[in-house]
Amino acid sequence: MVRASLKWIFLILGTTIGAGYASGRELWQFFGHGSGLAILLFTILFSFCCMVIMELSFKHRSSNYFPVLHEIVGPRIAPFYDAMIFVYLFTTTVVMIAGSGATGQAFQISYWWGIIFTVFALVLLFIRDIQGLLSVNQFIMPILIGGLIFILLLFIRDQELSLFSHLHEQHNWLAAFPFTSLNILPLVAVLGAIGNQVKTKAEIIAASFGSGVILGVLTFIYNNSLIRIADDILIYEIPLFAILKHYPFEILLFMSIMLWFAIFTTAASGLLGMATRIRPWINKPLIIIVIILIVLMIPLTTIGFSTLIKFLYPLYGMLNLYVLTRLILYPWWREK
Repeated sequence: MVRASLKWIFLILGTTIGAGYASGRELWQFFGHGSGLAILLFTILFSFCCMVIMELSFKHRSSNYFPVLHEIVGPRIAPFYDAMIFVYLFTTTVVMIAGSGATGQAFQISYWWGIIFTVFALVLLFIRDIQGLLSVNQFIMPILIGGLIFILLLFIRDQELSLFSHLHEQHNWLAAFPFTSLNILPLVAVLGAIGNQVKTKAEIIAASFGSGVILGVLTFIYNNSLIRIADDILIYEIPLFAILKHYPFEILLFMSIMLWFAIFTTAASGLLGMATRIRPWINKPLIIIVIILIVLMIPLTTIGFSTLIKFLYPLYGMLNLYVLTRLILYPWWREK
């Protein structure tokens, strides 16, 4: 049970910790000063919503997200949200691929070489269908989370910061709701595709709350560090690099590889959600569908990483509030 729970924890974290999150750009967009309570609320809401989504996926033994979505939002608007999820996954996967280009630029590597490398790796990943993604997540996510926590705690120690110095400011608590809703929609898509592989409800509980606590702690530590470099964030495409400038090149290289891992796993999760959704319609192997989707995405990566996050993420965060509300109230209206 522990091994199975860890598999789902890493899938959830791999879906959530993408280029926007790992770079710090997404966190700064929603949190910043006065957000301690917001992060606590996000942790609770995120864990609860993951549990509801996984239970519905398990109940339907689903292999794509539509049966889960249908039950969450109801039959009338399920087609609208079905289309919105697909567009959301498509655009955010473009954000991930664009982020790989931005990461390469930090080392004077061509923007397009970074994108080509990521695209090639994504195609190789799906040769093994969904099992390839699950296996890679179990290897990458512990290294990524450990690396992020290490460098953030090192920065906090070196800058003589206090983790709890900003707790008296809690004016931004409402940010928990759009930030949670932003991260819930891709989880509906990904967790809706693995219902036929979950074995027990104990796995669901452990995976939901385990991933929520890990993400909440990491978010709190990361946000605390970003507050310290608030003035530098304006001039950095990737805020994490404003933290890493204080450290040797070896640490910058290691964390840049970790950032690429975050980009890679979230892009893979987005492709999984889209490919499993349309596979029944076109009756092609998953790898063929993935290649077609990637070819359609590449031209859109020219828009730019921070531009995409600045405009798309808040918009989707607001649109997804209805889904979040339905998930929070699901136990009540199910009984009614």
